[in-house]
Amino acid sequence: MSKECCSTEDGEKIKKQAIHHANDGHNHDHGDDDEHNHGSSDKTTFQMFFPAIISLMLLLFGIGMDHFFPQDWFIGWVRIVWFAAAYVPVGLPVLKEAFESIIKGDVFSEFFLMGIATVGAFAIGEYPEGVAVMLFYSVGEVFQTLAVTRAKSNIKALLDQRPDEVTIVENNATKTIKAEQAKIGDIIQLKSGEKLALDGELLSESASFNTAALTGESKPDTKNKGETVLAGMINLQTVAQVKVTTVYQDSKLSKILELVQNATSQKAPTELFIRKFARIYTPIVVVLAILICFLPYFFVSDYVFRDWLYRALVFLVISCPCALVISIPLGYFGGIGAASRNGILFKGSNFLDKIAEIQNVVMDKTGTMTEGVFEVQEVNINSDFNKNELLQMVNALESNSTHPVATAINEYVGKIDSSLNLKNIEEIAGHGLKAIVNDKELLVGNFKLMDKFNIQYNINPADIVYTVIAISYDGKFAGYVTIADKIKEDSKSAIDKLHSMNVKATMLSGDKSTVVKFVAQQLGIDNAFGDLLPEDKVNKVKEIKSRNESVAFVGDGVNDAPVVALSDVGIAMGGLGSDATIETADVVIQDDKPSKIPMAINIGKKTKQIVWQNIILAFVVKGIVLILGARGLATMWEAVFADVGVALLAILNAVRIQKMRF
Repeated sequence: MSKECCSTEDGEKIKKQAIHHANDGHNHDHGDDDEHNHGSSDKTTFQMFFPAIISLMLLLFGIGMDHFFPQDWFIGWVRIVWFAAAYVPVGLPVLKEAFESIIKGDVFSEFFLMGIATVGAFAIGEYPEGVAVMLFYSVGEVFQTLAVTRAKSNIKALLDQRPDEVTIVENNATKTIKAEQAKIGDIIQLKSGEKLALDGELLSESASFNTAALTGESKPDTKNKGETVLAGMINLQTVAQVKVTTVYQDSKLSKILELVQNATSQKAPTELFIRKFARIYTPIVVVLAILICFLPYFFVSDYVFRDWLYRALVFLVISCPCALVISIPLGYFGGIGAASRNGILFKGSNFLDKIAEIQNVVMDKTGTMTEGVFEVQEVNINSDFNKNELLQMVNALESNSTHPVATAINEYVGKIDSSLNLKNIEEIAGHGLKAIVNDKELLVGNFKLMDKFNIQYNINPADIVYTVIAISYDGKFAGYVTIADKIKEDSKSAIDKLHSMNVKATMLSGDKSTVVKFVAQQLGIDNAFGDLLPEDKVNKVKEIKSRNESVAFVGDGVNDAPVVALSDVGIAMGGLGSDATIETADVVIQDDKPSKIPMAINIGKKTKQIVWQNIILAFVVKGIVLILGARGLATMWEAVFADVGVALLAILNAVRIQKMRF
């Protein structure tokens, strides 16, 4: 199953499509896809509603003159001009949209329906109704714009954590410039407590960073000279220097922001169906309206053209598919916004639909359900050896490794004894480390290392649950240290919530089988498999899919990319650490919390529920009023409710998801 991400070209296309229509405060895009594309507006809320307010005041005055305070002068052309003035602020932008849509080849847009319905109302003298229809339609459009703007601002507030300015070093002097102006190769000086604005390479010998803004991991991450540092990281200690390797707009943080803001380019099946339906439905409605107007001439003895034209116009207003065309994309966008506010990034509305139907969640262990931070659990040294001296030697040797095990031992033993003289240090891939200390051979690694050097030991490694570090000194087995990864605080509750949703949980890991099964038992995971290579994980997922069951895979690294691509929904934990995982995954969990897995499923279910509520509401109300309108029992005011009223109700229902607690 292929996974598609928004390409740079796609992003540019969407940006171009989101050009703001300054006349009415709305963003309307009915291009090839015939979709609403309401982006954030530069106008204030008052400025967006101002045309509608002017129109409403003029309309209310006109209705007052018609029914409550009749005046001799408010007749004829004065009355026509007055209601025309009320129509212009809200009607002119829509007529302009209709004209532009026709030029693009999209004749039967909702703008066209609204245009001919309201102009027709003026033609038969129903001026207040014509103004009212366009007024309420415009108000609905503004509400939609505000709803989408809010959803986008939630996404932007979550992700756009880059500083606006940076301090660069130039000719041994520092100067502050806009982050966008920084070029590749510039050297940024980062003070303690400052946040990095661009991706780069660390020039200082070492620096400690808080990466919580990117990964949710509160533990400081120490970087050494030459290592990559990312926009959003906070320098914790001394002043550090970073060479810029990526321009501001191409940083990983910027790419993720663009991916999520452009998420609506990947449509849910329901959304695609409604768009296709609207393309067929709208021309049919126009033809039916024409038939309603003219066909009765041949069958009704007292045919009055004006009355049947009015019925046809009512029919057009009722049948406008705005409630569906507006509220369904907005429902999905609201779901994406709600997820983003909770640190879950969906790359498309189609994945909201898919995740709602997930039957199996398959997960990695290290870094997904566990912290990825190892701690010493047990130290078992034979009495023939001096425990403290041996651990000091092990600590000194492990300091030459970047493996998490080395960090765990260092934290347990403490400061490295610089007086120890280690010679001929050698790392044996897949086994461990070897060195000469005091003219004697020191081996530290797994039991494969012991076997390789024919070291005899009297224990069964399979009986030990945790990861084991075996130690040999002077050709003799000296003992072992057990290391364990800490389970994340919310892992157990995440599995419990999945079970409450009737979702099965399976753990796949490359770690030792005994460790994997022990963690799975503690968490209550249904099935667990260890000692797996990436291709083994792929085969396990294929096995589940062969039972015609849907699968979401949760992983945290580049090694998980193949199985993420195979799954129905690929979820990346801490995906900012791996470009391949970001590009392959459909959902990125920003803060690494397992509890976000059931939350993502729940948001998908709620979004789908709200979308179907809107579909049923629109079809039922419109169906009833269409029948009444065709029979002459519904006026333009009922038509306004059936169209704009239902659209507003659907919009309010759609934005509900942004306020829900998950």
